[in-house]
Amino acid sequence: MPLSEQEQRLLEEMERNLYQNDADFVATVSGRRGRPNYTQIVLGALLSVAGVATLVAGVIVRQPLVGVIGFALMLAGVLLVLAPSAGSTSSTRAATPDRPGSAPKRSSFMEAMNERWERRRDSDQGT
Repeated sequence: MPLSEQEQRLLEEMERNLYQNDADFVATVSGRRGRPNYTQIVLGALLSVAGVATLVAGVIVRQPLVGVIGFALMLAGVLLVLAPSAGSTSSTRAATPDRPGSAPKRSSFMEAMNERWERRRDSDQGT
């Protein structure tokens, strides 16, 4: 059963408000991330391995300062690997519609939700 005109307008208004007011959420669920920065990942992994080695060396030579430095290196490497690269997220402007009255572009998230809704509706009609 399709949505009524009022329900469709309400859905479009909610979608528009989501795109305008919660751009971070839209960027997260839209799947429009850029390519991963492999250089950043490799440097972070190497820094983490160096940190583990320094931590182990600090334990072997019984020098707490060396162990703390190793832990700091390891933590920095992990954070470098997990941090999003500078160009990987879409800008806020790309997520908002051009005109205030225009409907936003459908993202892959909304298409997936519509497909799920259709499948659910079809399965309910079959039983």
